[in-house]
Amino acid sequence: MIISYTDTEKKLLAQIMRAEALGEGDLGMLMVGNVVVNRVLADCLTFKNIDSITDAIYQPNQFVGINSSLFNASPTTQEKRLAERILRGEYYHPATNALWFYAPSSGSSCKSKWYDQDFAGSYKNHCFYNPDPGVCQQIH
Repeated sequence: MIISYTDTEKKLLAQIMRAEALGEGDLGMLMVGNVVVNRVLADCLTFKNIDSITDAIYQPNQFVGINSSLFNASPTTQEKRLAERILRGEYYHPATNALWFYAPSSGSSCKSKWYDQDFAGSYKNHCFYNPDPGVCQQIH
């Protein structure tokens, strides 16, 4: 376990992973989970007061998935297993150190910088971004 969490937070993690990346398959959902956990670990930038999965998911203007019916429905057994894998410390490139991701509009590609942060890589339709080196040392 790399962060503390409750059963309710494990369920929330599974729900946000599904809501943000169901169309990206298991690996895409795992990467979204990496970003959530990184935000809990990071004591930097706009994540200084994020101390739990709940804080990370409900931080204002961050995850559009919280407004989705996919988020509000109970997670499946498989989705809960994916969340457990993230909570045990599994990481997947390019989300290993990422604090941000987004899906560009159809026909667009990932920007080299997003919110002034460096592009770490993409997976399917998600672009991942890392903080500048040395800014968020709590992240792997």
